[in-house]
Amino acid sequence: MESLQVSDYMNRRPVTFSEQMTVAEAVERLLHSRQTGGPVVDKERRLVGFLSEQDCLARMLESSFYREQVARVSDVMRHEVLSIKPYMSVIELAQKMLGEKPKVYPVVDDDGLLLGSITRAEVLHAIDIQLQAGYKRAV
Repeated sequence: MESLQVSDYMNRRPVTFSEQMTVAEAVERLLHSRQTGGPVVDKERRLVGFLSEQDCLARMLESSFYREQVARVSDVMRHEVLSIKPYMSVIELAQKMLGEKPKVYPVVDDDGLLLGSITRAEVLHAIDIQLQAGYKRAV
């Protein structure tokens, strides 16, 4: 199972955002994609942050209550982002997920360019496939 790599199970087309996008636009993208969050990238697709449903929800509540100006993704995104490499073991990532809270990890190359993302559900799916294959071989 150690040979399972993130690149084999990651989402190669995650929802992404730019720093200048409005939070309202970002929410529309999240709702349309049915993803819980996604990487914020610059023009070269270099990872610069992460935006989640929770980040948007907090800002939208604030905006509706105080009738504030339009917020940008850069105002609410997390700048410190835990990312992983495509050649990381799925098992290693699963162990990492036990100690850290992100539900979605951006996958970047060695230059920090976004390649995709992987979620807890995709990690569970990868492990399940391997376990099912093992059960079939054992029978």
